[in-house]
Amino acid sequence: MRRSIACLLAVTLLTACRRDNMEELSPCVASATPLQLDIPSYFPPMVIPAGNPLTVEGVALGRRLYYDTLLSRNGPLQGLACASCHDQARSFSVSTSGTSVLPHVNLAWSTHFLWNGKVSGALEDIMRFEVEEFFQVDVSVLRAHPEYPELFRKALGTCEIVPGDVAKALAQWFRRMASGRSKFDRYMMNQEVLTLSEQLGAMVFLTEAGDCFHCHAIPLMTDNAFHNIGLDSAFSGFDVGRFAVTGAPMDMGAFKTPTLRNIALTAPYMHDGRFQTLEEVIDFYSGGVRHSPSLDPIMTKPGTGITLGLTPQQKSDLIAFLHTLTDDEFVTDPELGSPF
Repeated sequence: MRRSIACLLAVTLLTACRRDNMEELSPCVASATPLQLDIPSYFPPMVIPAGNPLTVEGVALGRRLYYDTLLSRNGPLQGLACASCHDQARSFSVSTSGTSVLPHVNLAWSTHFLWNGKVSGALEDIMRFEVEEFFQVDVSVLRAHPEYPELFRKALGTCEIVPGDVAKALAQWFRRMASGRSKFDRYMMNQEVLTLSEQLGAMVFLTEAGDCFHCHAIPLMTDNAFHNIGLDSAFSGFDVGRFAVTGAPMDMGAFKTPTLRNIALTAPYMHDGRFQTLEEVIDFYSGGVRHSPSLDPIMTKPGTGITLGLTPQQKSDLIAFLHTLTDDEFVTDPELGSPF
């Protein structure tokens, strides 16, 4: 009996020692829960890299970083968080003078980022730019934080926080920032009916009358490409647009097509914020387009040159349709708001 007990104790001690040694030698391991997003069926598939799967813990960590001014503690933008320039109520954009702030909405389907596409690739690539160049995040601040090291371990399985980990967490959060519950989406899912004015506006939008659909394709309401839409006839400085990245003459004055989702909430408009209202934007497209050698052919009309010549009623209907793209759930969802 005594011999049996002694053997049992020896086995128990040996097992415990092996477990302790394994814990000491094994790397940090994530304990994250897979997350499935509720995306409309008519949206393109969301590409999620195998090296950064979407998880509850990863999204929660990215959300916290997005709203935390700690991200800029020792950088050139001290006291600012991502959310400082991206207000949820304005579809994660902000009203400002000068360079317009692109909204953080549905960027999971983008492969080029910023107005001139300076950064290309996946969300992890643009987040790496934000972490290393824009905010110049000092990861030692996160490492010394009482909570972040454990949050990173659970979400990403990282033993020591590095800039790439911050980028991964933010990328997961940006994938969560998907908008697809507007009145137009409910119409697409046969859950709501558009008014007559909204329907007529949709016809302007989706035909050569307004010619909007070429660049603002359904369902994302952007082609994620670059176009010179005729804002100016000569270009310098930031206004050269995509040309600054590619050096191609036909990219002169071309900028990324912004999504029209929640467009009624994201004034001012255009890369330089020159228009304050949707009415001003439509007036420009209707009769204010300027010619230049790199003007996108989409902007020219047979017989009328570069003029749409929309009637007042067509303009009114088009604005009514654009308002159907507002996703009230997206801009009020508490799960997309600050966790602090």
